[in-house]
Amino acid sequence: MPESPPDRPDHHADVTAHDAPADSLYLDDLQVGQRFASATHPLDEAQIRQFAAQFDPQPFHLDAQAAQRTLFGGLAASGWHTAAITMRLLVGGGAPIAGGVVGAGGEISWPRPTRPGDVLRVESEVLDITPSRSRPDRGMVTLRSETRNQHGDVVQILTARLVVPRRPTDR
Repeated sequence: MPESPPDRPDHHADVTAHDAPADSLYLDDLQVGQRFASATHPLDEAQIRQFAAQFDPQPFHLDAQAAQRTLFGGLAASGWHTAAITMRLLVGGGAPIAGGVVGAGGEISWPRPTRPGDVLRVESEVLDITPSRSRPDRGMVTLRSETRNQHGDVVQILTARLVVPRRPTDR
């Protein structure tokens, strides 16, 4: 697996769009089986509650005591929160795709809950590359990304179809 950015517990606080690596990869640079790893993102109870209050206000995301009585057995982050963190990690260098991480569809699952105290990272693998017949300047890449916690447990699986540009040709 190529080297990923150093694990910095505070990395989530200072990631910006310009942090993407200068050596972004075009369709022509990618190979089936190629792997990428992201930096990390520590998740705490305050982040879980803040996201849930705005976007997924259910008791098991907002109230630790109420969450004890649910199938989660404790406070759990929204799956959509885990997905948003995954995207942040991919965009921050975990998927160094030229032109950005542009989705054209996909499938997502959450095999186990994300909890307060988890430190998330994303490991991705290129599954398929299909150059476009009608748009020679791009193609589709299928990327499988597993979001894992500090114990290596998979908390999300995202298989996404991405639109990836081809390397510009000099004319």
